[in-house]
Amino acid sequence: MGAVAFIFPGQGSQTVGMGKDLKDNFAEAKEIFKQADDALEFKLSSLCFEGPVAELNLTPNTQPAILTVSLAALRVLEEKIGIKPDYLAGHSLGEYTALIAAKAFDFSEGVKTVQKRGQYMQEAVPEGEGGMAAILGLEREVVEEVCRIAANGEVLTPANFNCPGQIVISGHTNALKRAMALAREKGARKVVPLPVSAPFHCELMLPAAKRLQEYLKGISINPLIHPVVTNVEATENQESNRVKELLIKQLTYPVRWEDSVKTMVKRGVNTFIEIGPGKVLSGLVKRIERSVKVFHVEDIKTLNVLEKAWKEIN
Repeated sequence: MGAVAFIFPGQGSQTVGMGKDLKDNFAEAKEIFKQADDALEFKLSSLCFEGPVAELNLTPNTQPAILTVSLAALRVLEEKIGIKPDYLAGHSLGEYTALIAAKAFDFSEGVKTVQKRGQYMQEAVPEGEGGMAAILGLEREVVEEVCRIAANGEVLTPANFNCPGQIVISGHTNALKRAMALAREKGARKVVPLPVSAPFHCELMLPAAKRLQEYLKGISINPLIHPVVTNVEATENQESNRVKELLIKQLTYPVRWEDSVKTMVKRGVNTFIEIGPGKVLSGLVKRIERSVKVFHVEDIKTLNVLEKAWKEIN
């Protein structure tokens, strides 16, 4: 059997009710939600289980909520099935979950950090001045050219290289509008403005990156027990002294998800397990490399599917 990667979702995967059946049925998950509530000093668990959706979708709430549900699912998977990963990776926010799974820092520290990260990202750009859009069906080089032309003195760059033919761009609102029109002219299959509160993973996040850098000074990074394939470099890192630098860069650099998955496949990974709400990353992995096995775990049903399949594989 080949190597196994655990992958963790980012913002956009949240839904009201997420994590509830794990909390209701497993002591490990219940403990994670309790730790989150205690660390943040409010009932994040209630927000995950009951909403309201508008509040759950606020970036400073969304990020700790997804992190908490992902980690609750991870703890249950570790306890119930006992799979050990060879590599870890996460999409944007999900990289923090990967780092907690690698024991770089503890969960209480991590959940407070991503709440701050969400706040800093939200406050970096005044509302309405920036945004993001998904461009479907164009090559990477064409999207980069579209951004260069449409920027016209403003900020506009690729933000997420998700999979072949799916690239998200980010920047100033007017530049984004120009790029969307130009992408359609260049033959994009679809151009979709994204319902996000700020333009993530571009230079406009520099104020957030500076604040995050300051906040991270108060956090100690422990040795990583597994390599984490980072968004910025799309290759594995296991050096604790590089973690902060890569997390700070992550805010202004594109998420190189397609390249990250290809790196893991090259290293022998043939089984990817997405841990946390939704299965966005599972879909992306399958589009990047059809030959691999992909599972996801977010509740009892998906946990049981993985457990049964794992017994058959092994």
